[in-house]
Amino acid sequence: MKVVIGADHGGFELKQEIGKLLASDGHEISDLGAHRYDALDDYPDFALAVARAVAAGEAERGIVVCGSGVGACVAANKIRGARAGLCHDTYSAHQGVEHDDMNVLCLGARIIGIEIAREIVRSYVGAAFSGEQRHQRRLNKVLEAERGDSESR
Repeated sequence: MKVVIGADHGGFELKQEIGKLLASDGHEISDLGAHRYDALDDYPDFALAVARAVAAGEAERGIVVCGSGVGACVAANKIRGARAGLCHDTYSAHQGVEHDDMNVLCLGARIIGIEIAREIVRSYVGAAFSGEQRHQRRLNKVLEAERGDSESR
């Protein structure tokens, strides 16, 4: 699977470890930065780059890491076609893909450690959207709202 990754200074070290893990598991990794630690960088730069790459079909999945994961998630969800979820447990990581077709995983490096992150990442990349009628129906409502075709219901 092709996976794009990105992180600001708060997630820089964890992103490096996630990249190594994914590569060792046989995934094709594209690192969209940061490529060096910079305490003054901004999470939206990396979250938006990852979300845009996934939305454009340049990768099947994306992973963004910042300090809490919250800012990265907010930013990534501004890109049409990106469905980002903040997950700090394995259930949410695979269920977000299986039920909601989540395509960008957001992690907080100040919230979880490397061992939990490894389990979450593997759960996320190992999952597939179920396509079940009820999940597709719900996803269609989200996609409709994203297009601006309807009012919130």
